[in-house]
Amino acid sequence: MPRQHTTKSRAVMARLTDASISVSIGMLALMAALVAVQVVARNMFDLGLPWADELARFCGIGLVFLSIPSLVIRHLMVAVTIVPDMMDSVSRRVLHVASELATLSFAGFTLWGFAAFLPRAGKFLTPAMGMPNWGYYAPALIGTVLIVFAAIFRISDIIRGPDMADKGMIA
Repeated sequence: MPRQHTTKSRAVMARLTDASISVSIGMLALMAALVAVQVVARNMFDLGLPWADELARFCGIGLVFLSIPSLVIRHLMVAVTIVPDMMDSVSRRVLHVASELATLSFAGFTLWGFAAFLPRAGKFLTPAMGMPNWGYYAPALIGTVLIVFAAIFRISDIIRGPDMADKGMIA
């Protein structure tokens, strides 16, 4: 039964990371369109669009934080492998777990920062769009929570054995 639960949780995580990548791609497309709109508005109509700058920043934040969980779960982050490649299997696994623990620590500190920041600043509105800060930073918060789960899955994969850890797949 625990194996079936693990499979279901992995399937849910796979769907969540796939959805976050889809949203990220949409944000990238919107950001590119906003840049083009800004260029046209400024050069042809002498018109600045502060809401477009703010929305492009929102897309940039979302793009980064919603893409990372997929990279973490698939073990596709930038890595220098000279040292791990020279190590025996057990040492390499320990180093991989340490690396994933560093990712988990980063996400934990980021969530801690959100917990300190959003209760006070979340109620204020962004200057150009009038969007509450909690909504503006929601993609980063969601992405960071997904990073936590992705790192936990990776640690589990590494501890269970080199097959799952080396493949980097979750399903």
